[in-house]
Amino acid sequence: MTDVRTIVEQYIAVWNETDAGKRRALVAGVFTEGAGYTDPLGSVAGHDGIDQFVAGAQAQFGGLTFSLPAEPDAHHDLARFQWYLGTPGAEPVAIGFDVVELEDGRIAKVHGFLDKLPG
Repeated sequence: MTDVRTIVEQYIAVWNETDAGKRRALVAGVFTEGAGYTDPLGSVAGHDGIDQFVAGAQAQFGGLTFSLPAEPDAHHDLARFQWYLGTPGAEPVAIGFDVVELEDGRIAKVHGFLDKLPG
């Protein structure tokens, strides 16, 4: 299986890339063409949908970055991991947990869960 840590780090990089052109290139490299993303705040499909969803989150949480607090856990073509959103060195303002389905070394589906949201 492809190095899951690398895939998850690339996924986090998508969420942190604020340059639209660079982010779009990352989306194309990380996600399959028909990839889907679902969390409590929305459900989108395809590179355009994912890119627009990420851009919307960046507009809402400008200046904050995503990070991985621990190693991803994976088996077969599935991986799960927790993420933090905040300022480095400070208490995260949001915490989530994602499960991704992998296909040929790329993400085919994201199932996102939100554990902590800003007040």
